[in-house]
Amino acid sequence: MFTTKYKYGELKWPEIREYSKQNRVAIVPVGMIEDHGPHLPVNSDALTVEEICVRVARTIPEEVVLLPTLQYGYSPHHMDFPGAITIRGNILTEFVMDICRSLVRHGFRRILIVNGHGSNICFLEAAARMTVIENPNSLCALVTWSDTSEFRTAFEKVRESEAGGVSHACELETSIYLYLKPELVDMRKAVKDISFPRSAHFWFDIDPGPVKMMEYWSTLSKTGIMGDPTKATAKKGEIAVNSAVDGLVEVVKELRSRPIRERVDHH
Repeated sequence: MFTTKYKYGELKWPEIREYSKQNRVAIVPVGMIEDHGPHLPVNSDALTVEEICVRVARTIPEEVVLLPTLQYGYSPHHMDFPGAITIRGNILTEFVMDICRSLVRHGFRRILIVNGHGSNICFLEAAARMTVIENPNSLCALVTWSDTSEFRTAFEKVRESEAGGVSHACELETSIYLYLKPELVDMRKAVKDISFPRSAHFWFDIDPGPVKMMEYWSTLSKTGIMGDPTKATAKKGEIAVNSAVDGLVEVVKELRSRPIRERVDHH
């Protein structure tokens, strides 16, 4: 039975040349390796974004090509807990831009960077913006998998934790790992930790406060957890993953159909 190939690394160069002519969206997943409390493995962010992007590609294999997942990101604030492999922000930005430059050189005109780690956002957004500036005949966008309305609506219906319960190694991330690889989760060590300072404009949750600041993680959490993983279930994880896939499929379709407009210099 013929199955459309979508993994970039498994294609031959003539196939890549052909795919680039098909208006496919090149998906670039970016994760992180860092501590996720005493109950989750350090690859939580990388595993989640990779699995979600793989399922997106399986859903619409003729519309995308899926790049290998970048395992590492920006997380110096986690270095007080063993585990994080952190890349300097400027290096991460340039590294991702070089990937995008290569894709554009090979003929891909639509690139979607899919982020799986909060502190990557500002650097990946810069990479996406500058890719478009360098290549005005191309589109490059950034989306964090948990930011689509499809995901937010679905997860809100099953969420049980209080405010602050969904941030890091929390109800959400633990649920996803329980769904994807339950044998690697130690729920005996999952503890509620919402001890970090919260005020009117500073807070951590799936919808963070309006003021952006990141302190050292060890000043905010004793366990590395921010949230309530004790509320996690595999069923919630399944709902989270499926709704994230639904949201990203729509993002891909919108990006694929979006016109690439010519610049107009009004000097």
